[in-house]
Amino acid sequence: MLDDTSLPPTSLLDPALQGLALTFGLIVAIGAQNAFVLRQGLRREHVGTIVAFCTLADAVLMAAGVAGLASLIGAQPGLARLLAGGGALFLLGYGLRALWHARAPGALQATTSAGLGRRQALVQVAGFTLLNPHVYLDSVLLIGTIGAQHSGAPARAAFVGGCVIASALWFTALGYGARKLAPLFARPQAWQVLDALVGLTMLVLAWKVAPLALAPH
Repeated sequence: MLDDTSLPPTSLLDPALQGLALTFGLIVAIGAQNAFVLRQGLRREHVGTIVAFCTLADAVLMAAGVAGLASLIGAQPGLARLLAGGGALFLLGYGLRALWHARAPGALQATTSAGLGRRQALVQVAGFTLLNPHVYLDSVLLIGTIGAQHSGAPARAAFVGGCVIASALWFTALGYGARKLAPLFARPQAWQVLDALVGLTMLVLAWKVAPLALAPH
């Protein structure tokens, strides 16, 4: 692959947008972490702390995934094709799953139980974030695999930057916009549209990643 360390900033837009789209597609799925952020937003408890933790955790995990897999690929070039093939299959399956869920979507609900102290809130969000095996499959393995395919540190940094921007935007909107977003997220029809968009996005990304698995050594 060509080294892009001297590419102008405008040439880094594509990996940044790819990271943005991929992270949005992965992060908006209904789950315990999103429900907890929404709950804290509804109660207006430690929202800034929770949003910052979720964003920072994503940034560290995604950057570590991209950097680690990039190093492995650099040492073993044949690994790039294997990881790209696995990533394309994962994206294909994820996209088809999202489209299937769009047929009968669920709804995101936030509980309104007793309030939490800052430390309690951090412990809980850390559990929801770091004890979830999917975070390592998504943030480290999948995002790391796709990001490591970009040649040169600037392109990989732009990809990670797009991922972190998506994470920050999502958690900020979910936490600080909770009171306005909660009625929308409680409607299955809204998730039906979102699942369909996520599914199509993942299929497009799978189509873009698949040729990397077939590229010559």
